[in-house]
Amino acid sequence: MDLSKYIANVPDFPKEGIQFKDITPLMQNGAAFKESVNRFVEFAKSVNADVIVGPEARGFIFGCPTAAELGIGFIPVRKPGKLPRETVDFEYDLEYGSNTLSMHVDSIKPNQRVLIVDDLLATGGTVKATIDIVEQLKGQVVGLAFLIELDFLKGRDLFPDYNIMTMLHY
Repeated sequence: MDLSKYIANVPDFPKEGIQFKDITPLMQNGAAFKESVNRFVEFAKSVNADVIVGPEARGFIFGCPTAAELGIGFIPVRKPGKLPRETVDFEYDLEYGSNTLSMHVDSIKPNQRVLIVDDLLATGGTVKATIDIVEQLKGQVVGLAFLIELDFLKGRDLFPDYNIMTMLHY
């Protein structure tokens, strides 16, 4: 199935000059959504993942059904103050300013095989911060999986030592 048929290009969103890749048409089509999840599942099997980690919010969209299909856990990565128990936080730099991500301190077991799932690989900042949190908790990142990769932003270059799967390249 050609999943690119279910990605809408929205010019000048959220600001002028950006060509936003809207995944909602894919999510609204049951067959296309199921196909994308099936591809995440197959990759997770190939790297023998013990658990799926997904950054807020679109990592939840693909990570949760992937984990459920595999019968393994899903661990959310959220913005500060959104998780109710003790967290480990990681601050990282953006082009203009910084951001922070949080994960429960007890969410990853030492040497647990972690697959990070998200909708989009752009510059790689969010994924890098997610990797850093997982590794700080002694987890082993065995793969990175994305629906879309914006090749011109070269986010993949940050991760030469990681197994990466992407379904669509722009």
